[in-house]
Order: sequence, then structure tokens, then C-alpha cells
Amino acid sequence: MNTIIAVEFVLYCLVILGIGFYFSRTDINHSSFLLGGKKLPGWTLAFSERATGESAWLLLGYTGFVFTTGLSGIWVAAGIALGIVFAWLFLAKKFMIERDKYDVLTLPDYLAVRFGAHANLIRWLATILISSFLMFYISAQMAGAGKMLFTTFGLNQTTGIILATVVIIVIAFTGGFISVVWTDMIQSIMMLITLVALPIVALFYINANDLSITTALTDAGNTHDAWFGGATGFAIGVLFFNNFSWFFGFLGGQPQLSARFMALKNEKEANTASIVAIIWTILAYGGAFMIGITAITIYSQGSFGDVETILPFMVMELMPPWIAGLLLSGILAAIITTADSQLLVVTSSVSEDILHKALGLNLSEKQLVRASRIVIVVCGLIGMVIALVSESLLYLVVSWAWAGVGCTLSPAIILTFFWKRYSGIGVVATIISGFVFTALWISTPLDTIITSRFTTFFIAAFFGIVFSLIFPDAKSSAKTSSKDAVI
Repeated sequence: MNTIIAVEFVLYCLVILGIGFYFSRTDINHSSFLLGGKKLPGWTLAFSERATGESAWLLLGYTGFVFTTGLSGIWVAAGIALGIVFAWLFLAKKFMIERDKYDVLTLPDYLAVRFGAHANLIRWLATILISSFLMFYISAQMAGAGKMLFTTFGLNQTTGIILATVVIIVIAFTGGFISVVWTDMIQSIMMLITLVALPIVALFYINANDLSITTALTDAGNTHDAWFGGATGFAIGVLFFNNFSWFFGFLGGQPQLSARFMALKNEKEANTASIVAIIWTILAYGGAFMIGITAITIYSQGSFGDVETILPFMVMELMPPWIAGLLLSGILAAIITTADSQLLVVTSSVSEDILHKALGLNLSEKQLVRASRIVIVVCGLIGMVIALVSESLLYLVVSWAWAGVGCTLSPAIILTFFWKRYSGIGVVATIISGFVFTALWISTPLDTIITSRFTTFFIAAFFGIVFSLIFPDAKSSAKTSSKDAVI
């Protein structure tokens, strides 16, 4: 079986690398390398946004989380699904419009241009924030690839991480955003097929072997069969918010996702993309939740040394070898291309926001692309080192990154879009407070009580609002003074 999977995996990776090579042959300017140059249809951006937003976290981390928690894991899926729906329905078109209005390529650059008096400070702070936390996100994808290769082929995880890093760097290095989106699209479809087909096959297996999901949930532990994990009173609220809090990171603050919104061509493409993304989310998260539940029924607690290897183990055990090989290849490639998307976000922040804008280096289009590719290699290698030395679970590492980046920048985006009195100093206060409080919160036992995904969002929003009221922008002050004079 491993031979079949190995052959299919090699062929699959060659196809993905071929796509990257194909786009590397075209003459790519800096805008196209970082944001696609409005050359991509909306449905591909929707698939890419979903693959980028999930991948190793959904396939390995969330399925393992449901296996260890039971029915209460549904609230994570509910929070994320509502966040995705909100982002596509209320923020995607706004990002597209603002991108054209201010002629920007990145999320930090958008905030900088909107609040020009503090532009460079915002660029530096946002880039430091994104680079600091997303490097851990990238390393989590690399660690996920290592786990997949270990589970599938018995390869040493170190070897798996190194191999994954090479492929990640090559894809991002060659075709940039366009090649990453097209490869993401293929991976996203493969992810969806896996997440829908595997629980169906597992349910047939459960029925054929006369197993009971209800009985298995009861036997698994005292809390697995309870929708609120056996909590009562105030503890229900804590559990709900801790799991549901993933919602707050989807409100425009994840730059690797917002880049897909900014790359949309027009309103028609945005509408198509919204439908595709929402349907994908419902099917994928419903499937992932059921994979965790059916795994509880088929396997006893303690059967796995690492619960985040449940999905590949189930695929190999329940699927025919040639189908298992195709699905596992697609899953592994999805993890790799998600890391590419995050790697490009860090790259764009460094090359566009710092080298090009903040430092004002007079570089040609080719020099900017070359600088971006150098950053890709350096950051890819840093991510590999973090993955090799870190022992943290995917779920935990991604949770920290989600709080540090998404739940810090989301209030900045929401306030920028919908509150006219938000100021440049307010943006600075939002970013600094979000960064500092996330770092402090996850370093203490407080994070096990109330997650930083929840606290960071509201703390960052609070400081942003307060400092905007205390230090309004000059234009806002002028308007206020003018109105007062009239009165």
C-alpha cells in the first residue's frame, strides 16, 4: 500500500511543482507576484482562501481536537463558520473596493495609506506583528507535513519537515501569488473530497460492524457526550467563548485571507466567490466534525500517541490503497500550499511594506521580485527551524497565531471600515496592545481559563477606540472645529 501512496504522492507533487514552474516562465511584475494583478477568477480565489484558512489545522488539528473533546468541539466549527460567512458577505467586497481606491497590495499598506500621518510606524508595527506570529503558523504547517509523512510512510518527522520545506520554498519562489492560488484551488477540492467522503465511509464501517456512536461517546469519558462538555453555569459561558472565539480572527485581520479579497476583480466575481466559499465551509467543517466523532466510535481513547494523526490513519485503514494514496497526496500538498500562502504574506510585508514603502528603496520591478524571492527563502528556512525544535501541537500553535495576528488586526480593520473617528494613533494602539497582551496572555495560565483569541480582540479594540478619542486625526479635529464654529 505504501508503494502505491508513494508513487501517487510523487506524481502529485510533480504536478504542483509543474504549475509553479509554468507561472515562473511568464514575466511577473511585483503587483502580480504579490496579489495576482487581477488575473484570477473569483471561484479560484474562494477555493484558495478556504485552503489557506484551514489545511493542517482543520485536517489534523481540529479532527484530533474533536476526538479528545467530543460533541462540545462543535462550537469551534460554529464560530469559524460564522466568521467565514461574515467575512465573505460583509468584508470581501469592501476589501476589493478599498484596494482599488488606495492602490495597495498588502493589509499593512492599506492601514498605512488610510492613516498617512503615521504610515511608516504602522507599516513597521504591522510587519513585526505579522512576521512574529505567522512564522509560527508556517512552522505549524511544516510540522503538519512532517506528521503526515511519518504516519503515511514511517519517515522520520525531521526528514518530512525538511522535504516539505523544500517544496514550499520552490512553489512560492517560482510563480508567487498566482501559482499559489491555482495550486491552492486543487488542494482545496481534494480537501473537500476527503472531508466529505471519509466520514461517509466511516459511518458505513460503523454500521457494518454494529458499533454505536452514542455508546462510544458515553464510554469515551464523562464529557464527550455533552454539547457543552459537561460544564454548568458560568463554566458553560467560558467553554462557549473559548471555542467560539475563533470567529473574531475572521473579521478581516488575517492577511493571508484578506489578500484573496483584495485580489477580486469585480462585484460579480465577489458574489460567485462568496457562494463557493460558504458552501465549502459548511461541507468541510461538518465533515471534519464527523471524522472526529466517528473516530471516537471506531477507536478507543489512548489509541493514538498523537491524536493529530487520526485523519491520515483513518484514510489508510478505511480506503482502498489507490484512493488513500490520492487523498493523502492531496492533503499533504494542501498543507504545503497553505504554508506558501502564509509565507507570501510575510514576504509581501517585508518587501512591499518595509523595503519598498517604509525605507523607500528605489528598486525596479525585477529587483522587487528578486527581493521578495530572497525573503521567501530566508523565511522558509526560519520556519523550518521553528518546526524542527517545537513540540507544540498544531491546534495550540495556530491558536496563538490566530490571536496574535487575526484578533489584533481584525478590530483595526472593522474600525477602519465602519468607524469614521478611528485615528492613526488608534491603529498604533490597537497593534501594540494586541501584540503585547497576546504574548503576555499565552505565557500565563490565564490562556487555559479564557483564550487569548477572545481577550486579544476586545483588548485591542478597546485601546484602539480610547486612543482614537484621545488623539483624533487632524482632519477629524478640523471637521469637529468647523462644526463647532458654525454652531
